[in-house]
Amino acid sequence: MKIAGLKSLEAAHEDSIWATTWVPPSTTRPHALLLTGALDETVKVWRTGPTDDAVILERTNTGHSLGVVSVAAHPSGVIAASASLDSVVRVFDVDTNHTLATLQAPPSESWQMQFNPKGTLLAIAGGSSTSVKVWDTATWQLVSTLTIPRSENSKPSDKSATKKFALSVAWGPDGRRLACGSMDGTISVFDMDTRKFLHHLEGHLMPVRSLVFSPVDPRVLFSGSDDGHIHMYDAEGKSLIGSLSGHSSWVLSVDASPDGAAIASGSSDKSVKLWDLGMRAAVQSMTNHTDMVWGVAFRPPGGAGLRAGRLASVSDDKSISLYDYS
Repeated sequence: MKIAGLKSLEAAHEDSIWATTWVPPSTTRPHALLLTGALDETVKVWRTGPTDDAVILERTNTGHSLGVVSVAAHPSGVIAASASLDSVVRVFDVDTNHTLATLQAPPSESWQMQFNPKGTLLAIAGGSSTSVKVWDTATWQLVSTLTIPRSENSKPSDKSATKKFALSVAWGPDGRRLACGSMDGTISVFDMDTRKFLHHLEGHLMPVRSLVFSPVDPRVLFSGSDDGHIHMYDAEGKSLIGSLSGHSSWVLSVDASPDGAAIASGSSDKSVKLWDLGMRAAVQSMTNHTDMVWGVAFRPPGGAGLRAGRLASVSDDKSISLYDYS
């Protein structure tokens, strides 16, 4: 497996790009789109060529009054959401930019978010609320607040509220599990059939900024942390399966390839790495960014005319990089 640089789009935003995701093809649009969110308060929608290296701006979405920290795409490819430091989550139609819902939160209580695989729920890491907020996508009503409990080994004197600041979320591929990464390095796993807390996954010593489940094994969870490590957990058995080391600074983003054979990571060391999960080692390191890499995202499978995999990365350097994955 390998990644090959296809294109770097400089000055894609006017300020640091903090978030990216792919919008799957829809019934009316045969190709995936790339979403990026930035400190310049905008979300941009990009069209990429199915087989070439084109990155074309389709639309610039405004409406936030502070930087955008997360973007999420509905599995239907029709709607998406953006979360901002202004405490607003904006839900919009991808192709028309029509606002479908505006979800309000108290200050610093909207961070990373993700739709469940069926598209019926949107989970939002609740930051200083030390919880995950779950919204129904049919009514856009808040239906669950999943509170993160203390770790089993925490002392009563610990200031757990600040340590449990909820940064990241990920749904399992079957939608039955939801994981949340916190500022203290712990990961909380919830059973979404019962909406109950199951257990903590421990091993990181610093904030967990990114989580992704394996698309081929619902038990396996990958995490990226400020401690510079990527962990592989058995999310059901509460065990650490492996630790991947190679970044020289914070791991800010991880994503799993659609074939489940690799993960990509972005770091404050300015690099993007590709990891072979069979070897449990980095097989490539790309250094085309000149500042912290806040987001990496593999293009989802499906769509007309697709011959190859794609990986996108975004950075504090305001650029988007596109890679071929094969």
